[in-house]
Amino acid sequence: MPIYEYRCADCGRLTSVFTRSREGATAVACERCGSTNTARTLSRFAYHRSYNDIPGDYGDPAGGDAGDYSDPRQIGRWVENKFDQYGMDLPDEARTMIDAAREGEFPDPVKDL
Repeated sequence: MPIYEYRCADCGRLTSVFTRSREGATAVACERCGSTNTARTLSRFAYHRSYNDIPGDYGDPAGGDAGDYSDPRQIGRWVENKFDQYGMDLPDEARTMIDAAREGEFPDPVKDL
């Protein structure tokens, strides 16, 4: 039983639909804005990165951008970009933590670093 993804032409967000047939759903409403102006898209698939691929994708903690890994503001920016890239809404709890970090209020685990 496949899961299909539909992109909303109005807000650009993705909606996942579980169907019982290979043909998929015919009229899919966007979960975010409710629009039925959606089109089926190719779904992303998982692939495994090697240890050597990680610095190219995320930067090298031992290299010149090591400060990015210890700066919660930079981590928050990365999280926001990833959620936006995947067409997902950032959870309210994550938004609160990112905004607090930008104001200098870090969660306990970050304070200890």
